[in-house]
Amino acid sequence: MSLFQTVKSISTAELKEKLNGSIQLLDVRTPAEYRGGHIRQAKNIPLQRILSFKGKQEAPVYVICQSGMRSKQATKELKKMGYDVINVRGGMNQWFEPTVGGK
Repeated sequence: MSLFQTVKSISTAELKEKLNGSIQLLDVRTPAEYRGGHIRQAKNIPLQRILSFKGKQEAPVYVICQSGMRSKQATKELKKMGYDVINVRGGMNQWFEPTVGGK
């Protein structure tokens, strides 16, 4: 086990293609940020509550935040918990598709 665990990552464009199927997508931003606009399939679990996540172990978990920093932290924690995790690079800053909620 290396000190630097590598976590898979994908771009927001790659994420968009995955949304055609049924995926586990976590938005680890604050509830206020989430309400400000999020991807329809995303479930809000703020970073500080990530250890409470109970998802399907056998399916990959995609993690997004605003810029990619918090999601990177969240993926490390989820990986330790045994999940197959994928970080979404660039986060919502790079998401140019429609969102739900917000103004």
